[in-house]
Amino acid sequence: MVDMNFQRELLKWYQDNKRELAFRKEKDAYKIWISEIMAQQTRIEAMLPYFERFMEACPNMESLAKCEEEKLNKLWQGLGYYSRARNLKKCAMQCMQEYAGQLPRTKKELEKLPGIGPYTAGAIASIAYNERVSAIDGNVNRVFSRLYNIHDDLRKSAGKKKIAEKVEASLPDASCISDYNQALMELGALVCTVGKPKCACCPIQAYCQAYQYADPSKLPVQSKLKQRRIEEKTIYILAHAHKISIKKRVQEGLLHNLYGFDEQLPEAYSLKIPLSSYTHVFSHVEWHMDAWLVRVDWEDETFHTIDEIKQFYAIPSAFMTFFKQIEAMHL
Repeated sequence: MVDMNFQRELLKWYQDNKRELAFRKEKDAYKIWISEIMAQQTRIEAMLPYFERFMEACPNMESLAKCEEEKLNKLWQGLGYYSRARNLKKCAMQCMQEYAGQLPRTKKELEKLPGIGPYTAGAIASIAYNERVSAIDGNVNRVFSRLYNIHDDLRKSAGKKKIAEKVEASLPDASCISDYNQALMELGALVCTVGKPKCACCPIQAYCQAYQYADPSKLPVQSKLKQRRIEEKTIYILAHAHKISIKKRVQEGLLHNLYGFDEQLPEAYSLKIPLSSYTHVFSHVEWHMDAWLVRVDWEDETFHTIDEIKQFYAIPSAFMTFFKQIEAMHL
């Protein structure tokens, strides 16, 4: 049984060591929501420039609900998982219609919105609205698996349930729930890190069962994910004069409705130059891609200059390596 006094030590540490982040300066549910979606699978430090740019373009729910698809994709470029950007707009439109342009104030209601799962709902409800609910992300899973020396597989329901029960039992009063949930996330991000944690400077080291009886670096236990499927692709970047062709992908599936390059070699071309190969990793599949710059003697409405593409079109990360190679050639 862990002494629940660890809460006091954790909150004190958080007040002394928390990072001064733009979305923490005020309890703005909209900013917290955007930051949490952006921070999924992206480090906070890397996400901040995107967050600031997004806030300038879409400072509130109404502006996001009205944001055109191309502009939204351009704002999201570099963060990947464009479906999250689409869900942001869907969510904003629903909030404008059903909640007077505001996010709901409870975790239960927030979870009904597009793209908002239990963690994001808990983060918004607790941080912005002081609802006494949990917000369990990877950082919190790691902290509690070590704090209670839990060796259950966290990719399985029993392991997830055990962690959730411990977190729920630890929640303080609503008056400090905002800081408490953020403190747990901050501890996992800065001290109780993946691999070898910084136990020597951990504010709750004295309460940590894994530190006392086991090896914190061995936790949490997570079974291996299913091996990714590999797909071989050949990309053709058509070029004429100082322009290249980009086309909206109409097929369903990965990168649907985003811009990319041809995957078929045209019948007529004047020159074909190999580019460096690239492998792009998605969650369940890897694209192993070869690419060619293909000079053609014609152009249509799909051809744009490099500067035009950089200014107006979002190129997914899967194709950005090739785009940068072309840019470096100074067509």
